Amino acid sequence: MKVRNPSTGQFDYAIKPLDGAALDTVCDRLRSAQPAWAARTPEERGALLLKLANAIAAHAGVIADALTLDTGRRAISLMETGGIPALLRRWAGGAPTIIRAGTLTGRDSATPGIAIDTRLVPYPLVGVISPWNFPLTLALIDAIPALAAGCAVIVKPSEVTPRFIRPLTAAIAAVPEVAAVLAVVEGDGATGAALIERVDYIAFTGSVVTGRKVAEAAARNFIPASLELGGKDPMIVLASAHVPAAARIALRASIVNSGQACQSIERVYVDWRIAEPFLAALVAEAEAVRLNHPDINSGDIGPFIFARQAEIVDAQIKDALAKGARLLSGGTVEELGGGLYLRPTVLADVTPDMAVMTEETFGPVIPVTTFDTVEEALTLANTGVYGLSGAVLAGTDGEAAAVGAHLAVGAVSINDGSLTSMVWDAEKSSFGLSGLGPSRMGDGGLTRFFRKQSLLRQMGEALPMAAYSEEGFGQ
Repeated sequence: MKVRNPSTGQFDYAIKPLDGAALDTVCDRLRSAQPAWAARTPEERGALLLKLANAIAAHAGVIADALTLDTGRRAISLMETGGIPALLRRWAGGAPTIIRAGTLTGRDSATPGIAIDTRLVPYPLVGVISPWNFPLTLALIDAIPALAAGCAVIVKPSEVTPRFIRPLTAAIAAVPEVAAVLAVVEGDGATGAALIERVDYIAFTGSVVTGRKVAEAAARNFIPASLELGGKDPMIVLASAHVPAAARIALRASIVNSGQACQSIERVYVDWRIAEPFLAALVAEAEAVRLNHPDINSGDIGPFIFARQAEIVDAQIKDALAKGARLLSGGTVEELGGGLYLRPTVLADVTPDMAVMTEETFGPVIPVTTFDTVEEALTLANTGVYGLSGAVLAGTDGEAAAVGAHLAVGAVSINDGSLTSMVWDAEKSSFGLSGLGPSRMGDGGLTRFFRKQSLLRQMGEALPMAAYSEEGFGQ
């Protein structure tokens, strides 16, 4: 299966997707090793995860080089590679405390004479299906806490960005104890579908369309699923906001990674009283952004990773313009050196009937509309099928938080935007079609990989059958 280079447009790499027989071999090996892994103490598993952190740090250069080819952006590839050792250290240090807190011994029951022990039992084999926009981070954000819980894990990254798999596998092999229970495999959609048939828990990150198929397959196989899906994140800019700062935040939160992030701001609602200066400042910020072409080591944003996404974004822009939106900057997908680029695109006078206001964009597009009252802003922001995250900008933290509490989303950035991408220790739920299942952030990111088992201890005399006789009741 040939793989496209997003910077050149050339199909210069190939993978061989695993079929069912090959998956069976991998999954059988992982299942065989999992009991010994789970039998280790949380601290022992943590020590081995620290070794993996060091191994990935030692291989950081080649992993980052592969990610750069996969995605067409250098700086974020370096951030991803540097962030994984930190994620490993976080769970290695924090998991033992969380596991101890969930493990109870000798708690008195409300039933007289009974004591309760609670054990946390890890799922034997966790499957992870990850997307192309942050290939390394999203391949391991679920896998690492699952390992810390005592599970074995098989990861199937996107076939759009698979180059990092081989150098990552080399780093994992440097820690044999972890390599026994962690596999990262090449594959396509059919591989992912087959994976769901072979695991005990599935963690998926991707589109709503595919997420629905994953959920249905998980239900048929009677296994739990964690689904992190799409978003159409709103930002509300109140009249009291500092306009230059608000424009800078809106720009950054909308276009980082060329807007290819589920937590990107994709709708901006600004109080009509500051709309004109806000738009002027936003356009100035947008026009200062540089593409990373022809030098990938310079500039601010890179190409579309997935060529099909450029077509989707282009269609949304054309739909908006045809329905009366004003184009203030950007707006044209450019082919440069074979890569597909879009400069930050600011649209004004957008309306709710435009696709750019209802469908996930996943590109550097900032549609802006005005509101008269806070109630109107909230009604507009809460319209739609998504509920991943959002943002409110105001003159004070308290004013922003008071409005943010009424957004129907899982996380709200107060006087900032897209903080979900940086803050991983706050539990949140996905509202609407943005996801399903426990939070991957905070302590829930670990505890979702356990089933609870109760040991009910009879501390006195067990009841005789006579206690249930007909004669013993109603007399």
